[in-house]
Amino acid sequence: MKKRILLCLVVVLMTCLTAVAQDAKMQPLTFWYEYTVNPGKEAQFLELVKTVGAPVRDKLMADGVVLAWGVHSGFLRAPGNSTHTIWYSVADWSGIEKVDGALRAQIAKLDDEAMKSGTAKKGSSGGATVSGRMMEAVDASKTRDYLTRDLVFVTGTGAPPAGVLPWTRYNYVKAKPGKGGDFRKVWEKYNKPVFDKLVADGVVLAYGLAVEEVRTDGDFTHFVWYATKDLAAFDKVRAAFTADRDKRSQEEQDAITAEFLKTIEPEASRSEVGRSLMFHVGGMK
Repeated sequence: MKKRILLCLVVVLMTCLTAVAQDAKMQPLTFWYEYTVNPGKEAQFLELVKTVGAPVRDKLMADGVVLAWGVHSGFLRAPGNSTHTIWYSVADWSGIEKVDGALRAQIAKLDDEAMKSGTAKKGSSGGATVSGRMMEAVDASKTRDYLTRDLVFVTGTGAPPAGVLPWTRYNYVKAKPGKGGDFRKVWEKYNKPVFDKLVADGVVLAYGLAVEEVRTDGDFTHFVWYATKDLAAFDKVRAAFTADRDKRSQEEQDAITAEFLKTIEPEASRSEVGRSLMFHVGGMK
């Protein structure tokens, strides 16, 4: 996912799925569609999301298949990065199959209606086939998909207030060969308690430690994501981690740093921030 995922909560926005928050063993899958929207076509792209994919995902969410879904864009722009990402979270692979099948059926239906009405032949952006309108809106050569799984997944008690469009920060790391399990153990020992307290205090809406379910990218092996209702919460997260380390002796701080460095390649670490444009979670009004 390199410099993109998630822009990936994100997520995440797998953020506040109250229906699954009670299951400590829940390890949801999230499918990410990365797009590079052509200049001036942002409105057309988002209209396609609303009229083509949204009805399908909302229906499957009502049926309990889709846990959450959304659209986000990268807050920090950079050459080569995708501009928009559509994502949805499900409990397992059967959910992936159901969403994929329903979306294919929806596109085929809309394309068939456009052909029968004759609008597709005219080539107008308002009435052409879904595929045709998507080709106008995005640079198809730069489209990319990812499938990730949360190894650790924690949410607060309750969905975010209606209208909240979460911000998500992603911290990517690359574990050394054979050290992925060790990295997770160190992270859960020292970082998870801090995040748990932030969730309990309402600063963080949700967080997770994730990997690619289907490995496609060699730039990272794990990423930590956390979602908040605003950017001001990022300062509180930073302060919480600083306070946790400062309360320890210098010897202990050095030992923690050493434990992490034994498991990762620090020069490969990086971070990103995603801005939600649409955000839907089960039970949200």
